[in-house]
Amino acid sequence: MAEAVAFSSDGVGALGFWKTHQYGFISGGFIRPLLKNCVPRHPSSPSRPFRKRVKKRLIGERLVIKMAEYEGKVVPADFTSGNMLFEPILEEGVFRFDCSSDDRDAAFPSLSFTNQKNRDMPIMNHKVPMYTPTFECVLGQQIVTIELPTGTSFYGTGEVSGQLERTGKRVFTWNTDAWGYGSGTTSLYQSHPWVLAVLPNGEALGILADTTRRCEIDLRKESIVKFSASSSYPIITFGPFASPTAVLTSLSHAIGTTFMPPKWSLGYQQCRWSYDSAVRVLEVARTFREKGIPCDVIWMDIDYMDGFRCFTFDQERFSDPKSLVKDLHLNGFKAIWMLDPGIKQEDGYFVYDSGSANDVWIHKADGTPFVGEVWPGPCVFPDFTQSKARSWWACLVKDFISNGVDGIWNDMNEPAVFKTVTKTMPEDNVHRGDAELGGCQNHSHYHNVYGMLMARSTYEGMKLANENKRPFVLTRAGFIGSQRYAATWTGDNLSNWDHLHMSISMVLQLGLSGQPLSGPDIGGFAGNATPRLFGRWMGVGAMFPFCRGHSEIDTVDHEPWSFGEECEEVCRLALKRRYRLIPHIYTLFYMAHTTGTPVATPTFFADPKDPSLRTVENSFLLGPLLIYASTIPDQGLDELQHKLPKGIWLSFDFDDSHPDLPALYLQGGSIIPLGPPHQHVGEADPTDDLILLVALDEHGKAEGVLFEDDGDGYEFTTGGYLLTYYVAELQSSVVSVRVSKTEGSWKRPKRGLHVQLLLGGGAKIDAQGTDGEVLQITMPSEHEVSDLVSTSKEQYRNRLESAKHIPDVQEVSGHKGIELSSTPIELKSGDWALKVVPWIGGRIISMMHLPSGTQWLHSRIEANGYEEYSGVEYRSAGWSEEYTIVERNLEQAGEEESLKLEGEIGGGLVIERQISLPKDNSKVFRVDSGIIARNVGAGSGGYSRLVCLRVHPMFNLLHPTETFVSFVSIDGSKHEVWPEAGEQSYEGNLRPNGEWMLVDKCLGLALVNRFDITEVHKCLVHWGTGTVNLELWSEQRPVSKQSPLTIAHEYEVRVIP
Repeated sequence: MAEAVAFSSDGVGALGFWKTHQYGFISGGFIRPLLKNCVPRHPSSPSRPFRKRVKKRLIGERLVIKMAEYEGKVVPADFTSGNMLFEPILEEGVFRFDCSSDDRDAAFPSLSFTNQKNRDMPIMNHKVPMYTPTFECVLGQQIVTIELPTGTSFYGTGEVSGQLERTGKRVFTWNTDAWGYGSGTTSLYQSHPWVLAVLPNGEALGILADTTRRCEIDLRKESIVKFSASSSYPIITFGPFASPTAVLTSLSHAIGTTFMPPKWSLGYQQCRWSYDSAVRVLEVARTFREKGIPCDVIWMDIDYMDGFRCFTFDQERFSDPKSLVKDLHLNGFKAIWMLDPGIKQEDGYFVYDSGSANDVWIHKADGTPFVGEVWPGPCVFPDFTQSKARSWWACLVKDFISNGVDGIWNDMNEPAVFKTVTKTMPEDNVHRGDAELGGCQNHSHYHNVYGMLMARSTYEGMKLANENKRPFVLTRAGFIGSQRYAATWTGDNLSNWDHLHMSISMVLQLGLSGQPLSGPDIGGFAGNATPRLFGRWMGVGAMFPFCRGHSEIDTVDHEPWSFGEECEEVCRLALKRRYRLIPHIYTLFYMAHTTGTPVATPTFFADPKDPSLRTVENSFLLGPLLIYASTIPDQGLDELQHKLPKGIWLSFDFDDSHPDLPALYLQGGSIIPLGPPHQHVGEADPTDDLILLVALDEHGKAEGVLFEDDGDGYEFTTGGYLLTYYVAELQSSVVSVRVSKTEGSWKRPKRGLHVQLLLGGGAKIDAQGTDGEVLQITMPSEHEVSDLVSTSKEQYRNRLESAKHIPDVQEVSGHKGIELSSTPIELKSGDWALKVVPWIGGRIISMMHLPSGTQWLHSRIEANGYEEYSGVEYRSAGWSEEYTIVERNLEQAGEEESLKLEGEIGGGLVIERQISLPKDNSKVFRVDSGIIARNVGAGSGGYSRLVCLRVHPMFNLLHPTETFVSFVSIDGSKHEVWPEAGEQSYEGNLRPNGEWMLVDKCLGLALVNRFDITEVHKCLVHWGTGTVNLELWSEQRPVSKQSPLTIAHEYEVRVIP
């Protein structure tokens, strides 16, 4: 355990640490430069001006303040390290750590805490932290390490893909438009510099790196947490506390709880990019009601706008939004509309004109508004770090709501920018932020909070429009604390089984990072789901806190009825389940809003001490309700092996069990409230019969709670609600169910009470009475219980056997997209794990380097990744054809892991490709490709058309501004090719001399590509948006059976100094 060091009044550690480390520095050992236009004061101490000299110059009529130049600079030490100093803050068990007292003063204001004072004001507490971080400050970076006991498990880190338990993973907090992300993508749409550590004994510790800057969270070493970000920032620890729930509750006292969602927002929601007209929207809504499939919301994506201009409506397709919304409301639907941050730069467009008049746009370094390309074309972007910009936006939202808008969807707010390698705006753009947010800083400082501040502005605008309605905002980008203003979803996922499986962990990680209201695009956003994939996804998605189906343009329809009768029925059953559970889910959100408890949690929350539960990824808890889902294509509910926590877990269903629906269990000792399966939340009435599902514990007792109010508005904050605590107890063969206590001023509705007492094996006893009165149930004898359980199990088996199974694949007429749900072929050996899809171009879609955990390829299943073409033209024959597997060797069979494919490209030609992982060199994988003449006619002299073998891999740029291509040419010249160079090609003696590499300075890694120079005629580098292609071209010529075109090359990852 590291030695703890406390602050004393003179800033010297109580244990004398700083007496032996005397040096002067600002911000962790390095002077922090202020930006142009910045107020010359310390961000957290307005009364303490920095000593600096400011140069000014005029550009036209605009005053621009140049970069501040400091006088009396202190020369910092090259390297500083030690134990961090601590102060107790907020409440017992919470500590703030800083590298020094100077660093404490230099830290920026917290944008994660709801109240800045809670982070900055120490409290009286004589306890010392159990775990003290150590730090290193070098080259402007503050690296913090916390070592925990062996056997510690890691969770949290916000919106991340891949496994639930995070040991071995490294991510970077940098909000990124990550369309089609994979399990190895290291930066998604949101940033949560937070780790939840579950200790071997079941206790838990929360660790927050309170910085808005790009932050590396490195969990690759067992039981060690490492944060790296620009100096200086504090570390906040919560605990260790007795349970993970206690840590999350304490975290909520710092960052706030989730906003209280309107009850309708917990129903099912249907979306598509795009329902292209009001007529189509009403058609979809009508079909839900005709087919008896519950739904509460229809979403309007970007195409409702006039030319993608925010706050406008297309005058042909959405000419009367008020009338559209009125019709939707009459049928029990709400309407949610998208708003992006990019505002079209166009004189005469009222939003652009008013924003310019109010001077609310983000500036470039030269003081002029930044213009970037997004959907409408050239756009400017509101600077939400300024209160005047937030107020301006809120007023626009207020007026927009008058069109009948029920909720708002903030998309593209990382912020995403087209036609740039970084996918976002330049980091030296200038935000003229409010002093309490950190003052005037460049974009690198505010990038990760831009989406949260936009969501806040949207939320505040909705409250302005109607103080008696709860806002509902969905945001794509966010930061830890965003839950105060908005729900979120897991971004542009893919329609495949991997993403179905991953969606469970992603929702849970967000909940473990303070954001309980989240869910995936059910069915997958990109590509076409198969019927079984869609039905299975709806089964589990109906249990997520946020429940929305969404799909991409140019894919087949993805409504619940779009995949045949069998899938439609499963979707209907799944959503009826959700609506029965709405009273329970709504109660969980009330508790989350008022106390900070999570809504959906991993299964191990039922027993944090059990290490075998910590990696379970296909089940989760909603309070005491356990949902167990199958995410494997050929494994239905009847074939699923259930790993249950210790104690009593009683299975149940609603006479709706199906092989493609999850299994449901209720924990012994619990009572949950249920309601009728309405078609929409608005159908519910307080006088509806209340159903209580009861599972007794080993002592014959159970308890539960039900929250009720108007479902909207804020009367619940002043007592306008009813919170009922129910208990059940078995005494002398009689179970009594009664109200133990209540809160709130609401009177109990006159309604029936229906109690279902679970016995095990799906069996239950039904009893009816009046809510508020004691209901007594006489328990059957042991023999009778055994008969009931046996009968229930037989009925359950019969339901599964008689259920109409969803077909795995369905041929869709007018097929508009690409099948994504087939299972890729995996190759894994040594340092590499590859995935190949033979049915679409034989492409490699995943190149995971296992030692570093780096995914090098940027891929969607139907495009990008590693492709090969047969001509100089982009995507010439070979890139999309179906390839045949010629040979497959498995390492387990004693061979080297390899796969041989070939695809016909016309004219008697095939592309032949062998992918191999050599046994004698575990660090590389090899690709041997060729264009082969198989059946070239005699009339052509045995020669084919002109062809060129063009190897076209697309690689991820995890750190676009820190990545370049490096090589030495045949002529000996050295080259570094950076993104700003654009496309570059190299022929003759300028070709790389058999090797070039993609260098990521931030990772300290290089992807090395070696090839036979006699086979490669040209090398081409093409920089895209967050991607780069390193292409190898053969010569262009006809081929015969005796003279194929071939390229042999290999990849290896090298550590660079």
